[in-house]
Parts: sequence; structure tokens; C-alpha cells
Amino acid sequence: MMENKVFLSFTFYSTILILKMYVVAIITGQVRLRKKAFANPEDALRNGGLQFYRQDPDVERCRRAHRNDMENIFPFLFLGAIYSLLDPSPTVARIHFLIFCVGRIVHTIAYLLQLRAPTRSVAYGVAQLPCFSMALQILLATTPHW
Repeated sequence: MMENKVFLSFTFYSTILILKMYVVAIITGQVRLRKKAFANPEDALRNGGLQFYRQDPDVERCRRAHRNDMENIFPFLFLGAIYSLLDPSPTVARIHFLIFCVGRIVHTIAYLLQLRAPTRSVAYGVAQLPCFSMALQILLATTPHW
């Protein structure tokens, strides 16, 4: 498996994306602490009282960014892994993985920093292109065997 250049490239970019998701989770926790907005009563009690058992718009923005990552990165992990088994061109595959990774990083930055529209939407759309390409190639490769 480690001789498969495509899979190695996929592993590299996937790991970057997973680390990015961890960073967003940490940021969410830090914003919760800074804004004193806790999701659980026991956390609020530990940090000042039940009045801090509440929602905050900044915390919710971080949570939406994280949820959006899960909705998009998890399918990429599946598609990229299967695509890697199809023996695609290593250069073309690397371009697919790079575009998705950069798109998701830009999307997160745009989400968390509230950059002007349509930055986030464009980043989302660009990141979807390699996913659709990989999905189509997987379907084309598997349809004859269905």
C-alpha cells in the first residue's frame, strides 16, 4: 500500500484535513471559554454558574464550520480512498486532493473570519469539483461490474 503514490498523496492531504478539523474543534472550545457559553449545565456550573449554560453566535459559527467539515471531509475520505484504488495518474490524483484540501482550508478561514461573500461559497464549490470527478470515475469504473 505504501508503494501506491496515489494513496500516499491521499493519506497526506487527508491527514492535513483531519488536523484542520481538530484545530476547528479546539477553536470552538476556546471561543466557548472566552464567551462563557457552555453546552452542558455541568460545564457552566464549573465555569461560573448556570447563567452560562447558553448559546452564543460566535460559538455557533464555529460549530457550523465544524459540522460543514464533517459533511464534506468524511465523503472525501471515502471517495479518495476508493479513487486511489483505481490506479489513476499520480499527478492528476494529487491535483484532485490538493484542490479539495485548499478549498476546505479557505472555506474554514472564510467561515471563522466571516470573510465577505462569496468567498466561502466559491471555496465550497471549488472543493466539490474533485469530489464529483472522483465519484464519477468510481461509478464509471464500477458500473460494468454491477
